[in-house]
Amino acid sequence: MLRIRYIFIVTLFLLAGFVNTTNAQDDLFRKAQGRFSGMGVGQGGSDTIGHRTGLEDSITIRFRFLDTSRLREFDSVLYDFTQKIPIPWHHFTLGNFGNASHSILFSPETKAGWDHGFHAFDIYNLTANDARFYNTTRPYSELNYLLGSRSEQMIRLMHTQNLRPNWNMAFEYRLINSPGFFQNQNTNHNNYRFTSWYKSKNLRYQNFIVVVGNKLQSGENGGIQDDSYLSRDSVEAGYDERSNIPTRLGPDQVGNRNFFSTSIATGSFYTNASYMMRQQYDIGQKDSIVVNDTTVIPLFYPRLRLEHTIALNTYHYRFRDTFGDSAYYKEMYGITLPGNRDTFFLRDKWRELTNDFSIYTFPDAKNPQQFLKLGASFQSLQGTFDSGYINVVSNAKDYYNFFAHGEYRNRTRNQKWDIEALGNFYVTGFNAGDYNAYISLQRLISKQIGYLELGFQNTNRTPSYVFNTNSSFYIDTAASPIDFKKENITTLFASFIQPKLKLKLSGKYFLVTNYAYYKSLFEVDQASSLFNLLQVSAEKIFKIGGNWNWKTWVILQQRVGDGPVNVPLLSTRNQVGYDGTLGFKNLRISFGAEMRYFTAYKAPVYSPLIGQFVYQDNENIELRRPDISGYLHFRIKSFSAYVRAENLNTLDPATGGFTKNNIPNFNYPYPGLQIRVGVFWSFVN
Repeated sequence: MLRIRYIFIVTLFLLAGFVNTTNAQDDLFRKAQGRFSGMGVGQGGSDTIGHRTGLEDSITIRFRFLDTSRLREFDSVLYDFTQKIPIPWHHFTLGNFGNASHSILFSPETKAGWDHGFHAFDIYNLTANDARFYNTTRPYSELNYLLGSRSEQMIRLMHTQNLRPNWNMAFEYRLINSPGFFQNQNTNHNNYRFTSWYKSKNLRYQNFIVVVGNKLQSGENGGIQDDSYLSRDSVEAGYDERSNIPTRLGPDQVGNRNFFSTSIATGSFYTNASYMMRQQYDIGQKDSIVVNDTTVIPLFYPRLRLEHTIALNTYHYRFRDTFGDSAYYKEMYGITLPGNRDTFFLRDKWRELTNDFSIYTFPDAKNPQQFLKLGASFQSLQGTFDSGYINVVSNAKDYYNFFAHGEYRNRTRNQKWDIEALGNFYVTGFNAGDYNAYISLQRLISKQIGYLELGFQNTNRTPSYVFNTNSSFYIDTAASPIDFKKENITTLFASFIQPKLKLKLSGKYFLVTNYAYYKSLFEVDQASSLFNLLQVSAEKIFKIGGNWNWKTWVILQQRVGDGPVNVPLLSTRNQVGYDGTLGFKNLRISFGAEMRYFTAYKAPVYSPLIGQFVYQDNENIELRRPDISGYLHFRIKSFSAYVRAENLNTLDPATGGFTKNNIPNFNYPYPGLQIRVGVFWSFVN
């Protein structure tokens, strides 16, 4: 009991004045869609921490996420480099590691309740919902370092250890710095995450702490002034050095090559932090297992659980241009700056405090994966809005929400059925009437046939706050602002996995009404009609011969109806290469060629001032050639290395230079040849 009090006091001290919200029920949508693990190739399937360290008998390490009690093991695939950097293969960036990104897949916001609306840099954030809570018999550390062309660098450090057999702490830090190939696109991101997981000796009490911080800084250059600078004639004029090409925003200079530099004259500065503490107390049945005359392992079967979560999120979104070109602002945004070169500034700042109380019941005492959860949350919101453009220099708003939520899960003990149903409803407050409803059924049909998942989701939500006239980033000058209605998004989804065939098929069908969007660089609008979108995907590994494989990802998308969304009909990623050991016992190696491509479509335009990708229906974006990379990945016990030559498709045979840049978004070309070398090392202390 004294130890419980001690943990309670320590956690309160750590969180004093800082507590943040994690609406775990919303994150379940993401986890439900990614429950099936990746398919291993040529190496006997996925490899665990034992294989990676070569110290199977020296350490046992597992982890869990906040919203599930299921313990997991490390599972990594050597051939997939996207697991090492925070950029999914179906995302494109503005040309530099750390710049704003956008998915070529239709993926609307499905979170009910308040939302700030800034998501162009989400892939670079660490979050409380993705935090891992470890349990390990030995201290364990990971050291990752990635070095790329033009001083691109990424460092990641992770350490976890059990301070006591029933108390684990972990710390993770990541730094991304990349000056980029073009002017004014340099990035500097800092992320950290701390977790603590304590269980009392009698197994009745648990305490979880998560502290997360993200500081994202990205230069905004507005794109190059004209695509003609990428032509052969321009190359001969000296523009083969891409840092010489003038851009639309920022000073006439390239990014600082200093790894620790944060000097960005024109850019987006996004800072957020999360502080969360969750406490659980279980009432149930005690039991034990006698191993021998001197060893007794205590057991506890919960029947009723009381849970309290207190959490605080802070968000700070800024756009700052200390070198503002009045001609650009007038032409593109209709904004008049006082001088030819003047400062422009926008800021939204939020503080979100949430208290949640929940009760669990466990119908089957020996199956903690089956439970019914009911709870209620009170959310307090405080926003401050500053602008160097609008007349209101400083403005503040206070809101609150009260919402109820429920959840039912049942992962049967034979692991053939997995049922998940959850929802929340905003009873009163700023977002009154918002709700989420979700259900997923998964079934192991048989080992020969495979797994099947069917699901449904419906979200009724208030459009994100950037569509509210109070936001500093609302710069639409329309005389009569739109009275936005609630968006309604229905999703039907299904997945089928056949592990023996190394095949995964999945599909989603969206029905969307009242979709809020940007119809220009600053004008907002809302679709009045219903539109549908079908998304079908396939993942397959074909065995070519020996240890040679062809791995393919194919996604087909088609919109039906008049909706403000455009997507490519076909998106694909392919790898052809070797996956094996080359006859060496401790070596695992994967090498070959990788290709990524999407068909021409009317891609969204990026608006740097508001940090949003906006709809356009006039011009197509088409890749000159598929993105092509050569890769060599290998692992020797606990040491892994990734050597990659990317954008080989930019080679111009006539000149021998890599100047045939692809342009996946208007005026934002990808770089030429890019060499990346990554070293990833794990240690058992």
